Amino acid sequence: MRLTSLHLREIRMPLKEPFRISSGVQTLRRILLVAATDEEGRVGWGECTAGEEPNYSSETTDTAWLAIREWVAPRLLGREIAGPAEVLPLLEQNFRGHSMAKAAVEVAFWDLEAQRLGVSLARLIGQGRGEIRTEIEVGISLGIQASPQALAQKAAACLARGYGKIKIKIGPGEDLEYVAAVREALGPEAPLMADANNAYGRADFARLAALDAFGLLMIEQPLACDDLLRHAELQKRLRTPICLDESITSLDRAEDMVTLDAGRIVNIKVGRVGGIASALAIHDFCRSRGVPVWCGGMLESGIGRAVNVALAALPGFTIPGDISPSERYWQRDLVAPEWTMDARGRIRVPLQAPGLGLAVDLDRIEDLTARAERLAAG
Repeated sequence: MRLTSLHLREIRMPLKEPFRISSGVQTLRRILLVAATDEEGRVGWGECTAGEEPNYSSETTDTAWLAIREWVAPRLLGREIAGPAEVLPLLEQNFRGHSMAKAAVEVAFWDLEAQRLGVSLARLIGQGRGEIRTEIEVGISLGIQASPQALAQKAAACLARGYGKIKIKIGPGEDLEYVAAVREALGPEAPLMADANNAYGRADFARLAALDAFGLLMIEQPLACDDLLRHAELQKRLRTPICLDESITSLDRAEDMVTLDAGRIVNIKVGRVGGIASALAIHDFCRSRGVPVWCGGMLESGIGRAVNVALAALPGFTIPGDISPSERYWQRDLVAPEWTMDARGRIRVPLQAPGLGLAVDLDRIEDLTARAERLAAG
């Protein structure tokens, strides 16, 4: 395969409602899309999951744009590449960080390869990994609300809608009372978890241990992303499993988590780990060690969601992911048909159409485009 051009677009999509976590509030997504064209004229799509500000990771929409233009594109454009598994090694050599920028282009290669072979992305990445699912169970992530009662009401409505896992965001001073209200509203058996997004430290261990009383599926990323040792210290004090998100940036970090017992569940995000090849390696390792994994979300458009759906169809993904239908976030998505969830809380995995498995709405993208740049092979 030879890449002839990369077309970068920044689109701006307002969220249907503000989404608040411990590090801030989001009302608009500035999303970087990548359209990669090969020598046969096929177009593969990737979406960069970096945020507008460096609060989830050090990457942003703007830094990713720069990284793709200056360092990713020159390494790949016009080069003969046997397959998408070769992309990340080419980008890792003497090129540190910028995982989300790398992943946006790497994903487009996987889409191109699936189209070339005439298979769905889910079938391509699932090869040799056992039976893939035809539908996936869906979870929802709820931002911090104005009051515990408001959060409980919203969580109850989501459970009634059919979501298979309810994740609530927490932060210091907005945790125990909020979790207690939701647990009371949902009942003792409802699948409930809390996500802290790095908001706590060692001084908060006793407060975090108090969450054991609520029978949570997991507590996600309570401490700093670069602090596996304190996560291990905290896990010893908890009955509730810790799930690591921001901490898992590579296979090595997943291996370190298991060695240190710094967590017992892994949230896999394609962008955060540098692409599909890295996500597959983490999935395979965790499956071999009996570590449950699930697919996290980054407020993606329908393009990024297609990748998440394909990944979550793999057999190791035993916990519902944050893969809500299009209507959860957007008045109108970028794909047709839009992602929908049935009354049982499941999304169908597109297995027949090649590549992502749905049509990209080019007119919608054009309407939302704030800037664009085409990078071509010399």
